[in-house]
Amino acid sequence: MEGSGGIFSHLETLEASARKKQREKREHEENVDRMKARIKELRRQRDLLRAKLEVCRSQIAGVKDKTQSGPLTSKATEIQQVLLEWKTESAKELLHVFRLTGLSGKLTKQGVCLCISTAFEDTYLDSYYLDLHIRQPVRILRHSVPPFIPLEHIARKHLQTDIKRFLSVLSNHLNAYAGRKFQADQLQERFAAFLEGHLQGNSLYNLLKFNYGVAGEDQTFPFTAKLTYGDPMSAFPTEVTVACKENSPASMLDMAAVHLSLFQEKSLHEAFHCITTSEENQSPSSLPGLPAPSTGVTSEDSTAL
Repeated sequence: MEGSGGIFSHLETLEASARKKQREKREHEENVDRMKARIKELRRQRDLLRAKLEVCRSQIAGVKDKTQSGPLTSKATEIQQVLLEWKTESAKELLHVFRLTGLSGKLTKQGVCLCISTAFEDTYLDSYYLDLHIRQPVRILRHSVPPFIPLEHIARKHLQTDIKRFLSVLSNHLNAYAGRKFQADQLQERFAAFLEGHLQGNSLYNLLKFNYGVAGEDQTFPFTAKLTYGDPMSAFPTEVTVACKENSPASMLDMAAVHLSLFQEKSLHEAFHCITTSEENQSPSSLPGLPAPSTGVTSEDSTAL
């Protein structure tokens, strides 16, 4: 029997690892599709800028021909004006490219004002603003980024050397935070009747704990879930535990294992929707295709933030 238990435990570990790899593969494929679309658009913008550059060169050549007999200062002034107009158009095109990745902005007297829009699963969320002084050294003049986002650290690492990388990392942090907050808000708004007490967490929403009950035939089964988001640029947990009361029957441990799998595989509110709408939520068999891994399931309600 002990040998069989070890084999089942090993199989459950392999199944959990396979699900994780499938999720990572799906996320990778989605990222590849987004990057392909972005590359296609950037190439289009590049070709457009090349065409404009050729026009500018032709205009400069025309100015040179017209001013060969005129004052040198007049010729230089016209050339500088043409170049300035080209640089302005290039900046506008760059802002348009940013908009395709959730970034938009406008030119200002001191530099550029950028807007970083966040979203989670096709739902648009909050927007954050940055006023940048784009002459060297690049400086952040004003911003609306929450204080718990490591803006200063990201700026020290990327702002002076690679502004696109700086914006990409900052955008990832903000989108992950907005996604975690959105899931927590949805849980409290849509499933308050199933929660026991308040959802516990911090301002960054990277650690959440809540008690909930699932109605059975004769009683309500109490559980405690704790979700840890170890990756600051992800809206999905890296560690999940689901606990039931001490000395709970095996059926409750099985149910907790199913809940754990749902919290790992789906967004928080979608997982709770599956739990609360199951016709036979007191049994793991009501959620087909979700094996019950033992990792993270306990029979002690002692997990603390």
